[in-house]
Amino acid sequence: MEHTFLIEPGRWTLQGNWLERDKLPLSVRGAILIAWSRDDWFTMVMKLMFPGAENMSEIALQYRGRLTSGDRQYTFVLQHSLLGRVEGEGWVAPDSVVQRYWALGDRQRRTGFETLYRLDSKRYHLSSGTMAGHYLTTAMEATLERQA
Repeated sequence: MEHTFLIEPGRWTLQGNWLERDKLPLSVRGAILIAWSRDDWFTMVMKLMFPGAENMSEIALQYRGRLTSGDRQYTFVLQHSLLGRVEGEGWVAPDSVVQRYWALGDRQRRTGFETLYRLDSKRYHLSSGTMAGHYLTTAMEATLERQA
């Protein structure tokens, strides 16, 4: 079974939990749109929402990256509504997509990671976290589901 997330264009929904240091978990929902250009560049737009959490603003992420055909590694730039300008790299492993990123010009030295484990061709489990220096500040666990 080949990967469908990121590798193929499509629409995905996200549902799970958002965790922050010293706070109770919050429900998170989201939408993801992935598109590819003819020259092996992808764009991914993600919007995260927190239903019922009045003090949490939506988080918007806009990726642009390049994965050449047959290659299993990629790089990307990201505009993140909380972190600002971000760069990152990713690997397409046999059963997962793993990526890490770092905020540019950030005094808190914030970095992050994501692992998307393939459950089947239409569902992935996401585990992610953001760190400031050596400390984990946020984490997310969610299920992604491909829309028809």
